[in-house]
This record gives sequence, C-alpha cells and structure tokens, in this order.
Amino acid sequence: MNVAQENDTVLLIAGDRKRYLVRLRAGDRFHTHKGVIEHDALIGHPLGRQVTSHLNHPFVVLRPSIYDLLMNLKRASQVIYPKEIGQILLRLDVCDGRRIIEAGTGSGALTMALAYSVRPHGMVYSYEAREDMINVARKNLTTAGLLDVVRLTQRDISEGFDETDVDAVFLDVREPWDYLDQALTALGDGGFFGALVPTTNQVSWLLAGMERRPFSSIEVIEIFERRYKPVPARLRPQDIMVGHTGFLIFARKIAWLAEEDVSADDEGFDDAEAVADAADADT
Repeated sequence: MNVAQENDTVLLIAGDRKRYLVRLRAGDRFHTHKGVIEHDALIGHPLGRQVTSHLNHPFVVLRPSIYDLLMNLKRASQVIYPKEIGQILLRLDVCDGRRIIEAGTGSGALTMALAYSVRPHGMVYSYEAREDMINVARKNLTTAGLLDVVRLTQRDISEGFDETDVDAVFLDVREPWDYLDQALTALGDGGFFGALVPTTNQVSWLLAGMERRPFSSIEVIEIFERRYKPVPARLRPQDIMVGHTGFLIFARKIAWLAEEDVSADDEGFDDAEAVADAADADT
C-alpha cells in the first residue's frame, strides 16, 4: 500500500479534472477555490483514494507519475514534449545503469525523464551554456527527487564533454551539426545518438554532417499526438491537438570510421553547400 509521507509530492485531481502537485508538510494547508485540504489529513494515509475539502468538494489523491512531474515543472524555456520524450527513451535504449549525455538542459524536462529511467545505478550528464537555465533545471530536479543521478555542467559544448565511452548522447541545441565530433568523442562504439531540431533545413544540415562521419542507421521522424474526448456517448477528437513540435534524428556510432580524421575531410566544408549539392544530384 502506498502511504503518503511528509515531504512527499502528491497529485490532487479535482472534480473538474484540474491537477495540482502538492509537497506535503505537517501543519500546512492546500488552498483552492474549491476549499482547503489539510496536509495532515493526507500524511500517513493511503494514496489512491478520494478526499474532500472543507467545502465538501472531492479530490483524488495519487502518487504523481513522471508524466505528471514533467507537465507541471517550472518552465523558463520551451520544453521537449512527452510525445518526443517517449521515443527518445526507447531509441536511445535508456534504462537503469546507462550513462547518458544531454546537451541543452533548458528547464530540465528531458533531463528528468532520463534521470528517472537510468536510476539508481546510471547517471545523466547534462550540459547547458546558460546559468539561469541550470538553476531552473536544478530546482525542478530537486522537486522531483532526481538530482542525485544528474550532473549539471555549465559550459559551451564546443569545448567538448568530460565523459567518454557513454551509452548515448542527445543534442537539443540550435546547431547540432557543429558538435558532432564532440558527440562522437564521448560516445562508445555502437552508442546511440539523437538530436531534436524544429525546422527541415536544420535536419538537412545535420544529415549532411552525419553522412561524413561514422554514423549508421540514421532515421528522421516527426510525431503528432491527437487526443480524444473521453465521453462514451460522443467520442470525438479534441478541438486542439499537439502538432509539429520538432524533428527527431537518431543514429548509431560505428567503429569502422572511428579512427579516421573526419575533420581533415571537412576542411572548408560548408553544410549548406553540401545540402545544395545533394539536392542538385537528385534533380
């Protein structure tokens, strides 16, 4: 039986389906327009039940899922959506014990999902150039209880990563093609590579850079999510859907080119020029 303890974060769902994350502290109160709930009425009692406010409005009290934590984190930037996060976790083979590098921490949404998946024996190494983003992500990870499996580093990743022979690298930066060599240096042979970019020209520039380096099994995907109104008598799609939020690019590092000096081949290389040449070859 799951029992709520002091300092736990619980999820309260009101009758109108509004969701609230609450950190339980003895003597505190949770206030809404639907009434007050005493924290002491939740601490030491089972989760997965219905409680009522002092105005007799019902709330369901639950242990929050990682999805609930992600959707309610403090945002200081655009976050990666759960529809992409699920694919990232599967495609990068993220599980307990894995060592994962992430570049572009942002508010820490993907960082949280990675940390949740690699614990207790794995580690997420997250790099971010902006100090304000690092501070926001640290607070979100602390709230989620996941900071112990994350190492946050403020750095321009053009300087490279501290770690080597990691299981996966994911780049959520504006120009990921500029950091492919750094990613390859950090990845172990056979390791998983991923990136997210919002526009098609960015995808093309990234692919042009990847084709000149030891990557295999390159894939590009886009994910749409369409929700339905859960009403049996009039089941239909919701009026608003989550459409385009970005393109995902995945690949594996292979060893047979790992010793070659790709930078020498890239002397004077212009990604945009390579894309134009490829387009001309197709016509």
